[in-house]
Amino acid sequence: MATQAQRRAARKNVKKAQTGARRKRTITNLSSRTRSALGREGAKARARKRGTSGETGTGAGAMTVTELRREAARLGIEGRSKMGKAQLIRAVGQKRRRR
Repeated sequence: MATQAQRRAARKNVKKAQTGARRKRTITNLSSRTRSALGREGAKARARKRGTSGETGTGAGAMTVTELRREAARLGIEGRSKMGKAQLIRAVGQKRRRR
């Protein structure tokens, strides 16, 4: 679920792109921050359309960060809220192997 700030930023980026298109500016003339944000939004939309989270493989590596945090909570892993995705994958995998 996107936060309110993320939704606000996405709307702002879309409006910038629309303004640029109205001025006949190409996307390459937009700022690099706007271009990369638009790229991320497009990638998310493609992943949603495909019905995937954008990850490949099986097990912990195929899970989203939210799914990994839920699994870590279920397994009782401490400090999960401050872990990045790679750390969560490692911790969940280790905890699963111990069980």
